[in-house]
Amino acid sequence: MSASAIIAASGIGKRMQLGDGQSKQLLEIGGYPVICHTLKAFQNASTIQAVYIATRVENIENLQSMARQYGFSKIRAIIEGGKERQDSIRNCIRFIENEIAASGAGPDIIMVHDGARPFIRPSEIDNISRLTMEYGACVPATKPKDTIKFIASDPGFFGETPDRSRLLQVQTPQSFRAGLLVQAHEQGEMEQWYGTDDASLVERFFPEQRIRIYETGYHNMKITTPEDVEVAEAIYRRLNVAEETCSEK
Repeated sequence: MSASAIIAASGIGKRMQLGDGQSKQLLEIGGYPVICHTLKAFQNASTIQAVYIATRVENIENLQSMARQYGFSKIRAIIEGGKERQDSIRNCIRFIENEIAASGAGPDIIMVHDGARPFIRPSEIDNISRLTMEYGACVPATKPKDTIKFIASDPGFFGETPDRSRLLQVQTPQSFRAGLLVQAHEQGEMEQWYGTDDASLVERFFPEQRIRIYETGYHNMKITTPEDVEVAEAIYRRLNVAEETCSEK
């Protein structure tokens, strides 16, 4: 089994309230950039052979320097992202397709992960890879802590309350057999249809494909708002990732 990972790191972080040109992936948690923790997990996952990063053009040089500094040998390419997250993933898929055309070989699995989710564990990545090989698609998720309610037709009032036992908060890395993900993105591009995540593309264009759930913990958070940085620091300490964190070459 061979797996490749696409890391989505092109977001401008509006909700993080950063200044122009700043990236939330380069904010520091435990003294290291957020994306450094993310990349370290994929570097240490035994099932991952190659990593592709989609980012803003102004961040490419920083990430190339980081790859050298921390010895992230699995990084195959750092690619300019697109207008939307889905466009960024598609740019990476095109790069992988070109590699396959040149070499005649490609990965069995492609997984897509948010660069701003720094605490996914290598063992979780490997488990998701194995479930993807068995079922064709696997997405991590966790149970919601709060009650969720629909908004009524009058948006100033609540509607009905869904059964929380049947709800999950979806996370990344979302993982798929390579051909399935490639075809889903090609179809999305052809129809100019944008999903909220990669799983929604597969659900729309391949409804017969079941997506296996892999339950993770609340540690696999996405850093989105300023308050998340404080929470991330606490998770960093709780997970004792200091023993596994980035170390300079």
